[in-house]
Amino acid sequence: MTTQQPLVLVVGATGSTGRSIVRGLLDSGNFRVAALIRPSSASKPATEDLTASGVEIRFGDLTDGVSKLKDALAGVDILISAARAIGNQKDIIRAAKEVGVKRIVPCDFATPGRKGVRDAHDEKLAIRKYVKAPGVPHTFIDVGWWMQFSLPLPARSKVDAARKAWTHELHGDGTQKRLVTVLRNIGAYVARIVADPRTLNRAVMVWEDELTELEMHEIGERVSGDGGELRAKRIYLSADDILKKAEEGKAELARDPSNILARYTVDWNQYMYSMHIVGENTLENAKRLGYVDARELYPDMPKHTLEEFAREFYAREEPGIDYIG
Repeated sequence: MTTQQPLVLVVGATGSTGRSIVRGLLDSGNFRVAALIRPSSASKPATEDLTASGVEIRFGDLTDGVSKLKDALAGVDILISAARAIGNQKDIIRAAKEVGVKRIVPCDFATPGRKGVRDAHDEKLAIRKYVKAPGVPHTFIDVGWWMQFSLPLPARSKVDAARKAWTHELHGDGTQKRLVTVLRNIGAYVARIVADPRTLNRAVMVWEDELTELEMHEIGERVSGDGGELRAKRIYLSADDILKKAEEGKAELARDPSNILARYTVDWNQYMYSMHIVGENTLENAKRLGYVDARELYPDMPKHTLEEFAREFYAREEPGIDYIG
């Protein structure tokens, strides 16, 4: 008798992280995959792409309420959220518990750390607490910082000037290490993690390389072929400078809550403070916080250095496509 593969429902399947997760699950060959998609997105190319790849589309929204979300979760074994609306996950978590989902992976997929440093991370920690309170089976997955966001953009990039300047910044003395991962590889790790009983009710740290910000800039300057130009564009920021930029972004948001660049400014600078001043995005800190090291769990997984990725990055027509997309 053939045993049916576990069914995974992915929320946020059309976003950058969600697409990587869906691809990793499908490529593993170990899961049936469904995606929760808003009805208004039914005819969008991203939804059509999911259907073409064999993903089951289930229409719904995180704001539908517990009763409707229970219908969307029918038959689901594993729920993975890559939703941008972090605070809106509570109803689907409650619905998943009520229908007996065997494992919930809420939206983390970033850098580890403590409460009180980053607003976005505080939201994620609140969701983790919500997940654990009723004893819901879970796994928390962080992935460090994307390699795509770890290299200085060259002058030819069409990314807007403000965000391009962010990539030229060095924070503090530039010697604090940080964990980095290639975006497209996140899904392959997720597929291994959610199939592994050792990761149930644990936090897992996915990472591929660990370098200082100075080392990252030096790699970018060397591999890009624009070393002198990129070196001249370096912007050195102190801890006070970083906090000031975050507060300026908050002030802009207070004036106009729809200002996306202001939201990015707050998040970016709070993450930079966390990584380069507090030193939270390191393997040592992740282990101190109780994370399991994915590279120790899966030593057979391919690993990519930032140097290797840089050659691909600077060969692109638009190296900053992930800032634009």
